Amino acid sequence: MIKLSLLSVFVPTFFMVSLTPGMCMTLAMILGMTQGVKRTLWMMLGELAGVALVAVAAGAGVAALMLRQPELFALFKWVGGAYLAYLGVMMWRSRGRMAIPLESVELPRATRTQLAMQGFVTAVANPKGWAFFVALLPPFLDASLALGPQLAALVGVILIIEFICLLLYAGGGRTARKLLGESGNVRLLNRIAGSMMVGVGIWLALG
Repeated sequence: MIKLSLLSVFVPTFFMVSLTPGMCMTLAMILGMTQGVKRTLWMMLGELAGVALVAVAAGAGVAALMLRQPELFALFKWVGGAYLAYLGVMMWRSRGRMAIPLESVELPRATRTQLAMQGFVTAVANPKGWAFFVALLPPFLDASLALGPQLAALVGVILIIEFICLLLYAGGGRTARKLLGESGNVRLLNRIAGSMMVGVGIWLALG
């Protein structure tokens, strides 16, 4: 059973961590601009699955194993970063499934699987996320109690907090789309979102 005194510290700590601008939150804002909040929920589903995996791995000590194999982790980061940068370039050119279609161009929308996988890869390959969970999660675990129930409860709280923050960022992206869309600046919106996506990709690869 998680103590209320522990939750009173745990919740605000992880809320501030989640609310801090990062790759996952930036991705939610970008897709809120280009896909809409409703479709961005699929990205959030993948992102939350990735966050849960990272949190459980960090809490269970698997992160130490990854630190012994930095080459594999670096390769995963570079592949994920290159993929996001490619999507950003396509969005900047108003092409690809992530971009907002121009009036004269009909483009297929990103599939649910593509959005979910994008969220999952971004969460799992995010070194900042690993660093936060490795540093912040273990101190909240009581060594005298069973690890499984504690970890499940704390990860559940983390996912609720993360989901709320993702919705806030996606809603901000939707607002930006409405403001720019009223002036017919769809190409400009694609270029802003594409540039941000490229930035996220570089951040992921070099972070």
